[in-house]
Amino acid sequence: MNSLIVISILAIVVLYLGLFKAKSALLPVTVIGLLGALVLAIMEWNSGASAIYSGMMLFDNFAVAFSSLTIVSTILILLLSKGYFEKISDNVAEYYTIILFALVGIIVMVSYHNLTMLFVGLEIMSVSLYILAGIKKRDFASNEAALKYFLMGAFSTGFLLFGIALIYGASHSFDMSVIAQYVIDRPTPSAIDPMFYVGIILMIVGLSFKIGAAPFHFWTPDVYEGSPTLITTFMSTVVKTAGFAAFLRLFAMCFAPLAEFWMPTLLVITILTLFIGNITALYQSNFKRMLAFSSISHAGYMLFAIVALGSTSINSVFVYASAYSLASIIAFGVLIIVKDQTGGENFDSFNGLSKKNPFLAFVLTIAMLSLAGIPLTAGFIGKFFMFSTALQQYHTWLIVLAIVNAMIGIFYYFRVIVSMYFKDAEGKELITPGYFQLVLSLSAVATIILGIYPSLITNLF
Repeated sequence: MNSLIVISILAIVVLYLGLFKAKSALLPVTVIGLLGALVLAIMEWNSGASAIYSGMMLFDNFAVAFSSLTIVSTILILLLSKGYFEKISDNVAEYYTIILFALVGIIVMVSYHNLTMLFVGLEIMSVSLYILAGIKKRDFASNEAALKYFLMGAFSTGFLLFGIALIYGASHSFDMSVIAQYVIDRPTPSAIDPMFYVGIILMIVGLSFKIGAAPFHFWTPDVYEGSPTLITTFMSTVVKTAGFAAFLRLFAMCFAPLAEFWMPTLLVITILTLFIGNITALYQSNFKRMLAFSSISHAGYMLFAIVALGSTSINSVFVYASAYSLASIIAFGVLIIVKDQTGGENFDSFNGLSKKNPFLAFVLTIAMLSLAGIPLTAGFIGKFFMFSTALQQYHTWLIVLAIVNAMIGIFYYFRVIVSMYFKDAEGKELITPGYFQLVLSLSAVATIILGIYPSLITNLF
C-alpha cells in the first residue's frame, strides 16, 4: 500500500513545484514518482493479502495488478502531455496534481475491502475528473462536458450510496467479508432481506453509470468529446479500468452466490451496451466521438466477465483492460497530433496519413486492429478470453450477439484505415514529437507482443 502514500505525497510535491515556478521539473518529477509507486506496488506481489486501515482496504494480488495497470497507463498518458497543458493555461502544476489525486482515488477503488472506502475512492476520482473535464475554462464544449459529467455523476453516486445503505441495513456491516458471510449463512435466497436485493440493483445502476454501460451511457459521448483529448484518454482507459475492477471485486467477493438474481439484469445491460455502442459508432463522422461510442461497446465486452462470474473472470478483465488501454492511448495520441496540426477531428483529417506520416499511420493501424479484435494483437486475446469466460457458463447466445457486434466494430475501425491508406492526402506532412514517438512505439510494440505471447499476462491469477 506504499504506492498509495507515494502518489498522495507526489501530488502535493508537484503542487509546490508549480508554486515555485519549476515548470520544467513537473513532468520528470511526476513520471519518476509514478515509476517509484509502480515498483513499490509490484514488490507487494505474492506477499500475502495485507489488510490496512482496520481492514478497510485489502492490498492483495488483485489490487497489485490493477494498481500497476492504472499507474502504467497514467505514465504513458502523462508522457503525451509534454507541451499540451501549456497551451491551455500557465498554471500547469494543477493539471498534474489533479490527475494524481484522481489516481489516488483509483488506487483506493481497486483495493477497497469496505463499502465506505469504495465510496471514498469513487468520490476522490470523480471530483478530480469533474475539474479535469472543464479544465479549458474558456472553451464552451469543455464547460458543457464538466457540467454534464458533474450532474450525471452526482445522480449516479446517489444510486450507489443508497444501494450501499440498503446493503448495510440488511447485513449490518460495510465490511465485504461480513456481507459475504451474511449471504452464505442464509439457507435459501428467500431468507435474505428484500432490501438487500434492492441494494444490489441500485449498486448495479450506480456502477453502470461509472463504466458507461447502456442505458446509463448517455453522458459518455458528450463528455468525451467536450473534454480535452488528453483527459478523455485518461477517462476512457484508467478510469474505465478502475470502474470494472471495483465492479468485479464487489460481485466476486460478495454477490456471487446470488448470481441467479442479478445476472439477468446485467445480461440485458450487456446486450444493450454492445448494440448501442457499436451501432451508434457506425454513424459517427468525428473520430473522437467514434472512440467514445467504441468505449461503450468495449464496456459491454468487459461485462462478460461479471455476467459469467467465475474463476477466470479476474484474468479476463485484466487482459482485456490492458489491451484496450494500450490501443486507446495510441488512438488518442495520434488524434492529438492530427488535431493540433490539421485543426480537425473528423475522419477526413486522417485522409492520406500514410503519406504525410507513415509512422502515425502504422501505429494507428495497429490500434484499430487491436480494438477490432484482429488476431496477432492484444485486442484479439482480450476478446478470446471474454468469449471463453462466457462459454464456460454456457452463454452461447451472448457469444453469437457479441460476434455480430464485433463484425460491426470491424467496419467502423477499418474506415480509419481506409482513410489513411486509400484516400488522397491533403495538407502538409505531420511531425511527431519525441515524447509521442516513445509512447506510441512502446504501446504498439506491447500490443503486438501481447498478441503473440499472451502468456506474459494471462497466467497472473
